Amino acid sequence: MRKHRPASALFISDLHLSEAQPQALRVFLSFLRGPARSAEALYILGDLFEYWAGDDDLDAPLNRTVRDALADLAAAGVPVYFLAGNRDFLLGEAFARAAQIELLPDPTLIEIAGQRVLLTHGDALCTDDQAYQAYRKQVRDPAWQSAFLNRPLAERKQIIEELRQQSEAAKQVKATEIMDVNPSAVEALLRKHAYPALLHGHTHRPAHHVLRIDGRHCERWVLEDWHNDAPYIRWDASGTKMLRYASPDGD
Repeated sequence: MRKHRPASALFISDLHLSEAQPQALRVFLSFLRGPARSAEALYILGDLFEYWAGDDDLDAPLNRTVRDALADLAAAGVPVYFLAGNRDFLLGEAFARAAQIELLPDPTLIEIAGQRVLLTHGDALCTDDQAYQAYRKQVRDPAWQSAFLNRPLAERKQIIEELRQQSEAAKQVKATEIMDVNPSAVEALLRKHAYPALLHGHTHRPAHHVLRIDGRHCERWVLEDWHNDAPYIRWDASGTKMLRYASPDGD
């Protein structure tokens, strides 16, 4: 187990920040100035960005704004942890150093107020979508990533945009069931890690699921994706709460 044992923590995922969605960025910056400031730790469970073409794009205006805001939060004494999603898996150590965040492997097991919690983005559990899993296996391969990152930045962005368009088109014809987690995959993951609670995003299906696996009580919490406000989960000794933050200044 990683030595992550905060007494309380906030969790967010699936913000999909981009120049095309300035409202989401404004809410995120307000969230970092608001609830996150009083947190003992902030965990971002993937898809912070709509896409990430490589750390050599670090100084693009939106990326620089997010980097500086996260660094400000870390400087205020709130540690920030990032676990990559399917949109920003190329985010690397250069961004992490500049933003003063820690990169986590997927999955990562932590402990909050004495409770073991397994963190994952969630896409690896969507095993019924075989086409996506084949794509995921390809793009998570270090050799593929190295070759891709050696391409010019503009070319990478063009390829990513084409892949995003293909993904959106594919979603229109896929059965909704295969884009959710597979129950057997969830059971296998929790069994492997000795039945912790599970927390993930990706599916955009926020919920609290109570499970019985091998006679053990387990829980699965699913984070919500962001739009005009900031849904998040707070986990502490008093329990686990799904909360929503709306910027008081109208951001």
